Amino acid sequence: MTQYSYKGRDPHGELVSGLLDSNSPAGCARILMGRGITPISIEQAKSVVKSGSVLGGRIRRSHGKPDLDDLIFFCRQMHTLVHSGVPLIQGMAGLVETTRSSVLAKTLGLIIRELEAGYGLSQTFGHHGEIFPPMIIGILQVGESSGRIGEAFLRLSGYLERESDTRNRVKTAIRYPVMVLVAITLALGVINLFVIPAFAKVFAGFNTELPWATQILLATSNFAVHHWPWVLLGLAFSVWLWQRFIRTQAGRLWWDRRKLSLPVIGPIIINSTLGRFARSFAMMMKSGVPIIQSLTILAEALDNAYVAGLIIDLRRSIERGDSISHTAAELEIFPPLMLQMIAVGEESGRLDEMLDAVADYYDREVDFDLKNLSTAIEPILLLVVGGMVLILALGVFLPIWDLGRAAMRR
Repeated sequence: MTQYSYKGRDPHGELVSGLLDSNSPAGCARILMGRGITPISIEQAKSVVKSGSVLGGRIRRSHGKPDLDDLIFFCRQMHTLVHSGVPLIQGMAGLVETTRSSVLAKTLGLIIRELEAGYGLSQTFGHHGEIFPPMIIGILQVGESSGRIGEAFLRLSGYLERESDTRNRVKTAIRYPVMVLVAITLALGVINLFVIPAFAKVFAGFNTELPWATQILLATSNFAVHHWPWVLLGLAFSVWLWQRFIRTQAGRLWWDRRKLSLPVIGPIIINSTLGRFARSFAMMMKSGVPIIQSLTILAEALDNAYVAGLIIDLRRSIERGDSISHTAAELEIFPPLMLQMIAVGEESGRLDEMLDAVADYYDREVDFDLKNLSTAIEPILLLVVGGMVLILALGVFLPIWDLGRAAMRR
């Protein structure tokens, strides 16, 4: 048997600690719970004094926020550990050693210290809102109060997996259009800087008036050749100014609303946002989160400020006593199908099931739209490429044709 050092709380909530012999940490936890003690941490007695082990005994380099995959693995592992009876602190200390994200490992080390100081689980996660989204904190708060933390982590892992899958599908769908646009931009740069100046030397020997298309090409190329540093600087400044604008509250609200009406892309954004809203709302209702709190969390979790404002309006109307279906009907974002499903769910008392059905429908719609995104964008790309070729043909070959005609007349 191995000797373990434990910390826990007795039935009166007092912090207790001591040594206990057992075959495993899980066995030690069962002994403590049989004595009415809720375990907080269980460690081998010889390693208790190694305070550096909480952070893995090594210095990690920070590389930004953990991505969705890091959070998915964390939630999955926490569900397994809690379901196996391993104390929270014991389980988190092991995850610090294995997580791929140095930022997440450092955060877990801080959470462990806060748990040892007596803070609640959801409270410690709330102290690190820059790492954990409001969705995670809200679900854990309900799971902690109901004693179903393991189930809360399982629900969160499923939600994050679907979120990651949607993002990956979007990235895959837009990769081809982005590559084509980048290729077109590079081609325009090469033509303006190298090709047209070569033709300009030929046109200079014609001693005749050039067509308007050729004059525009020559003027554009001449400006790019002599002022390309200022062109690059202007582009960089425009990008910086745009990013600064959309980071403001008014700018983000304006851009998030305009994104919903973009051709081709707008319907995908709307369907994806509605699917996320329905799925998240259903998950929180199944987890026992109150409706008002669920809507507050949803407004913070959605990455569209305009839709988030509509969710806040929905919450305020419900606080005044209105029904969800009646209030949602007054908001322009919700389509008739979703309104009908919400109304049926309210009347039958199975709103979470109806919202799950709505989420499945919009997930299929998004999947279909993404598969056909390239087909929908190809005509636009063809028009852009065709227009560029037409301008070049008119500007480069018209003077040559005019010169040939003049020679034939002679």
